[in-house]
Amino acid sequence: MIYGYIRVSTDVQTVENQKIAIRNFCRYRRLHHVQWISETISGTKKPEKRKLGKLLEQAQENDTIIVTELSRLGRSLMMILDVLQTFLEKKVRVIAIKEGYELGDNIQSKVLAFAFGLSAEIERTLLSERTKQGLERAKKSGKHIGRLPGQKPLHYKLTPYRHKIKRWLKAGRSKLSIARECGVTWCTLNRFIREHLNDKPPEPLTNKPKKHGHPTILERQWFDKNGN
Repeated sequence: MIYGYIRVSTDVQTVENQKIAIRNFCRYRRLHHVQWISETISGTKKPEKRKLGKLLEQAQENDTIIVTELSRLGRSLMMILDVLQTFLEKKVRVIAIKEGYELGDNIQSKVLAFAFGLSAEIERTLLSERTKQGLERAKKSGKHIGRLPGQKPLHYKLTPYRHKIKRWLKAGRSKLSIARECGVTWCTLNRFIREHLNDKPPEPLTNKPKKHGHPTILERQWFDKNGN
């Protein structure tokens, strides 16, 4: 299968120029039956939140991905390298027209794959180091990092579901099915049941939580009605 992947960041931009470039390349290389994947979304979004994520999953060995340039895959070096590494591990050929790259099952591609992996690892190390340095500077300047000692949230993600969870457990439903119903992992649900299911109900919220906590359905309706 041959895929032509096209991405633009805004509705103002057009995909036609990219499509024409890929068509001309395919005509020159005698490649036929191209399946087009086009989307309008920022390259800063993670691949799994784009159509590119589905392409990463469905692409199979000996498939070909054609892009006009590598920047269509992402806006950061690390993101592009991770996408390319995933394709190469699945033995999917990637062609970037502008850069002239044709990455597939050959020695050059294997060398580039090693370089990509090394570059991504260096980038992750540098990012981690910059984060640590930033936290150290904040601590030295007297800024508190993280939650205050002894401070615990009164509202948890599963707090609005606590009555339903009790009914489901009493009815014999498995924790895994309940976790899927609530959109959390089994570990999160199990920890909530163990530590917070029988907590005293918190006082009703009068302001929407900014970072931690989730309002109940009734509280959310009250906020919508009163404009908070």
